[in-house]
Amino acid sequence: MVPTISVVVPCFNEEEAIPIFLAETQKVLNSLNVSYEFIFVDDGSTDNTLNVLAELTQKDSSVHYLSFSRNFGKEAGLYAGLSKAIGDYITVMDADLQDPPALLPEMLAAIQQEGYDCAATRRVTRKNEPPIRSFFARMFYKLMGLFSDVPVVDGARDFRLMTRCYKDAVLSVMERCRFSKGIFPWVGFKTKWFSYENIARVAGTTKWSFWKLFLYAIDGIIGFSTKPLAFSAMAGVLSLILALGLIIFIAARRIFFGDPVPGWASLVCFITFFSGLQLFSLGICGLYIAKIYTEVKKRPLYIIRAEK
Repeated sequence: MVPTISVVVPCFNEEEAIPIFLAETQKVLNSLNVSYEFIFVDDGSTDNTLNVLAELTQKDSSVHYLSFSRNFGKEAGLYAGLSKAIGDYITVMDADLQDPPALLPEMLAAIQQEGYDCAATRRVTRKNEPPIRSFFARMFYKLMGLFSDVPVVDGARDFRLMTRCYKDAVLSVMERCRFSKGIFPWVGFKTKWFSYENIARVAGTTKWSFWKLFLYAIDGIIGFSTKPLAFSAMAGVLSLILALGLIIFIAARRIFFGDPVPGWASLVCFITFFSGLQLFSLGICGLYIAKIYTEVKKRPLYIIRAEK
């Protein structure tokens, strides 16, 4: 029996890229012994993306789409697309062709012939990216490696091909504050990695600003580790030890040498340092409390306005 591949494509303002992506990906899929379906998730686009998808569904029965009532974010788009996918194998790809469809035959072979549950991809270079963006991206993966309780591979992409069992495991993770780069390794299973060099977008511009990437990194660290809380507690203990040491030093100096301790400037520096440390620790605790607050409200991940 011919297996079916579901191609899940979250997209936001990708009207120019979608037709090119569809043609290139279909070319690769047609070379394989598979049937396929495309599930585009329009994440509240403000351009002509929805109209482009509606036209494609009229011309091609393999194309389907979901359209959100507003922009809910890529994580919501991924979850919605995976929920709708019915294929034997499911792949997640970006519409800008930075995820090369040419890797799909090797990824499928890894699952069918080598017994892997998932074939994942990672970028080994960041050509065509601004240096400052590349620097902070590398720092993100180093921080994730330091703080996260699950392994996050450097340069890991959402582009992967997975079995239905693997997909069901990902969907079983019901948290609202989702971080797929952490959820994918957290569910386990056998994964084979494929490396490739960075590829420029085929059309349009990136929707990820530095601020959005920063918040996404914070979500990842907070969502998959309690180490920041331990770090905060340890900093408090070290501060207490330092403060006690200074008290003993000042008292001893006064008793044995009759020396007053000069310098209000140093006192101000200490007060400022410890005040900042306290605010930093409160901020870490606040982030975890904010995540709890978001989870207990149990709002839906997304709202569908139209689908085909």
